[in-house]
Amino acid sequence: MNNKQKPEMPITQTVFTLDDDFSLINAFNDGDQSAFSRLVSRHKEKVRNLIYATLGDARNVEDISQEVFIIVYHKLHTFRFQSRFTTWLYRITINKCKDHLRRVKLRSIFTYLHSEDAEKVTVSSSESFDIKQVVREAVNRLPEKLRYPLILRDFEGCSYEEIADVLETEIGTVKSRIFRAREFLKKDLEPLKNELL
Repeated sequence: MNNKQKPEMPITQTVFTLDDDFSLINAFNDGDQSAFSRLVSRHKEKVRNLIYATLGDARNVEDISQEVFIIVYHKLHTFRFQSRFTTWLYRITINKCKDHLRRVKLRSIFTYLHSEDAEKVTVSSSESFDIKQVVREAVNRLPEKLRYPLILRDFEGCSYEEIADVLETEIGTVKSRIFRAREFLKKDLEPLKNELL
């Protein structure tokens, strides 16, 4: 019988926005703890990738990632919704990476080019030559102010505007630093171009 058919219920648009970052942040700030778990699930891989790309070392990725999300948990109420959540999250992540580099005194990584290890890489056999590792090491040799914009642009795919927000600098400065970083890398990796091609 036709009279048993139920009228179709309209599908509301909220279905498509239940898990967006701003909704999750608002839900968490209103007391929904599960919203924070969903926020972490959405972004934990981005944070882990950024940490790994920045440090070039997988050993501390998990610890630093946890530290980042502990800070986010305690400071989420201060988020002002004036930029994308990832901009704020990347800024916290980069600051934690800087803290880590200072704490373990990895500043010596910038003199790596002049070390014996750099010479060993150029004479390594092709079977043990790891292109990704060599490029990662070259990126890690970049000065901090050039490394972070390059990683955010080329590894994370951020726009110039977002990078400027994350690093709290001008877009022109971001573009200039990315250009200089690429030039440094080109020069650094020149002796290895045959292996890299």
